[in-house]
Formats: sequence, C-alpha cells, structure tokens
Amino acid sequence: MINWGFIGCGNVTEKKSGPAFRKVDGSDVVAVMRRDAESAKDYALRHHIAKWYSDADALINDSAVNAVYVATPPGSHAEYAVAAMKAGKPVYVEKPMAASFEECVIMAEAAKETGVPCFVAYYRRTLPYFLRIRQLLESGEIGEVREVKIRFIIPPYPSDLSRETLPWRVKKEVAGAGYFYDLASHQLDYLDFVFGEITEVGGTAKNVAGLYDVEDTVDGEWLHKTGVRGSGHWEFAAPVSERTDEVEIIGSKGSIRFSTFHFTPIVLNRASGEKIYTEENPENIQFYLIQSIVNYLNGNGPYPVSDFRSAMRTNWVMDKMLGRIP
Repeated sequence: MINWGFIGCGNVTEKKSGPAFRKVDGSDVVAVMRRDAESAKDYALRHHIAKWYSDADALINDSAVNAVYVATPPGSHAEYAVAAMKAGKPVYVEKPMAASFEECVIMAEAAKETGVPCFVAYYRRTLPYFLRIRQLLESGEIGEVREVKIRFIIPPYPSDLSRETLPWRVKKEVAGAGYFYDLASHQLDYLDFVFGEITEVGGTAKNVAGLYDVEDTVDGEWLHKTGVRGSGHWEFAAPVSERTDEVEIIGSKGSIRFSTFHFTPIVLNRASGEKIYTEENPENIQFYLIQSIVNYLNGNGPYPVSDFRSAMRTNWVMDKMLGRIP
C-alpha cells in the first residue's frame, strides 16, 4: 500500500490530483502539510485525512508516510523533493519540475544517488486525447512529420492588472518565471514525449505589457533528435480577440491540429478530407499518471512515462528560450 503525504494542498489538489490518490487501488492519503496550519487542518478535515502538519520535515519523517507528493509552487520543489528522497521516500512532483534547470539537476543528482524514484506531473502523456494524437502519428496518418507549430495567446487574468493582486505564477522567486513556465511546460513536454528529446533550441523573451516583472511574450525555435523542427509563440497579455490555443503538426501527407488546454476536437487533415476525433478526460485529470505510479511502486506495473529525466529536459528547453542558458 502506498501511503501518501502531500506537501502543499492548494487548488491543484482539490480536483486535478488529490482525489485520484484514493481512487487508485493500493493507494491512500494519510497526511497533508501546508505552512498555514489552519489551512492544512481544513483540507485534512474536508478530505477525511488523519494527519496534518505545518512543517514539511515532520510529514516527511512520519513513519506512516511512505511516498510524498510535492504540490507546492516550483520555487520549493527541489528543497522538498530532495529531502523526501534522502529519507528514502518516492516523490511525485508537480510540474514544472523546478524553478530552473539548475535546480532540476540538484533533484536528479539526489534521485541517482539515493536510487529513490522521482516522478513529475506531466499527466498529458497519459490522457486519451494526447495518446490518440500519438497513435495517429505512429500509424503514419500524416506521413513523415516535418514540423510542429505552437501558438498560445491569452489575455491577462484580472489578478494580473494590479501589482497588489499578482498571483504567484508571475513571481520569479516563487514560480521560476511567468505563465510560460507554468503552461508551455505542458506543451514542450508532450512534444518531447512524441518526437523525442529536443537537442537544439533558441528563443527570445520579452515583457511587453509591463503588468509584472517576468516575461509575458516568448518566441522559440527548436529541433528534435528525430529531425522534426518546432516553433512556438506565446503571449500572456494579449487582447481578448487574439485568444488562441493551437498546436499544428505538419507531415508529408497532411496535418493534425489540436489544443493543449481546451481539448477541442482533434482535426486530421489530408488530401481525402478531414477527420475529427474526440476523447474524454477522467474526472481527476491526473488519474492515469497517478495510477501508473502507484502500480509501479506496488510492483504491479511498468515504469511510468514521466520522471525526472524527461521533465528536466523541459526545464532546459524553457531556460534556453528565456536566455538563462547560453
């Protein structure tokens, strides 16, 4: 039985992930931690969890906890994940893996030195929607893949419009960067999953709107080891009329268009016409990845598809685009 302790129990754990840890066979949640003790207690009582803490070390060292879910903002991922691995407890870390590629390296070294598993919450690798796209590519529906293009454009959130209400996702010391780190990480990780490691990458990052200090506009170009070229344009303070969430994969015989976050119908376009595909998500969107991790840890399944090795590659790509790595 995998008895999880949560470090961090904010919004992401309410529906996206938290309930899945108990829906999966051979898994339970036995303790939660939040720096605000009252918030930790409230979460524990609402979700019928026996123990709550305001100190991460206390949770990590609780003998009833044998695996740790790090669900805090990226700025503390490395600290908590390394502490858990050194305590011999497998870790499941929210994405992005850490606040920088440099911190990912620290986590990877701990995983290698301790031999303790470290998985990262890039759950799109397990969702039927994205597996359908991968299946279409592998079956040759659009021939030889040549290029992939990402366009992701959104207006500012209401909380972005005042310095007094800025969310943690645009505070570098907490999030590592801006919305690019939070959202583009999903897209770039999925492309790593489909087309293999990105070996060459460049980009530019700018702050156009001046609503906060981190970047709000990013352009990138890259090359996968398989020879597939990629390009991306991200804006996070655009006019409402420009809102876009589209990825296009172009091959020698056609193309596939889809969205990363809105799960619009997948469009396969070939000379013979269009085909449309739709897929249902689980109620708790991280369910399938969590299920695979629990099965593996219980000795009942293969090694999961998202771990520190693949996740740190995504941080490397993003840091290259942001100009942090030469």
